Amino acid sequence: MKAPWNFQRYLTLAQRFLAGGRLPSLLWAVSRKSASQSGRLGAVKEDLRLLLSLANAWLRGEYRQINPKALLAVVGALIYFVTPLDALPDWLVGVGFADDLAVMAWVLKTWSGELDAFRAWRAAQRPEVQAELERLSAPDSQRS
Repeated sequence: MKAPWNFQRYLTLAQRFLAGGRLPSLLWAVSRKSASQSGRLGAVKEDLRLLLSLANAWLRGEYRQINPKALLAVVGALIYFVTPLDALPDWLVGVGFADDLAVMAWVLKTWSGELDAFRAWRAAQRPEVQAELERLSAPDSQRS
């Protein structure tokens, strides 16, 4: 399955986010945007939470058994989600999230084996560890 149009650009950005230590800020931004848009996300809300949880587990060093290309795709999809001016600007009512959802669907389908392995790992964790994976730390610039 071919990657969505222009997604390679977001994979390059994902490399920069990971190398530059900017993943905490990205996760925080995704969390804030998903909370403010939760009514518009519908069925993909759980998929977005999965991607956030995976990135957070990787960031915390708790889950590293992921293919590096899969991690880049997950981070790239999260960047795409928070970028307001992508293929279809998010402010276009009714269609603004269609491209975001298409990118997320592509990542979920392309890397389903990796995501299934993470789901299994997460399900095997104690409830308090699972809850911690859902909790994001505020990036340093957001802390008081």
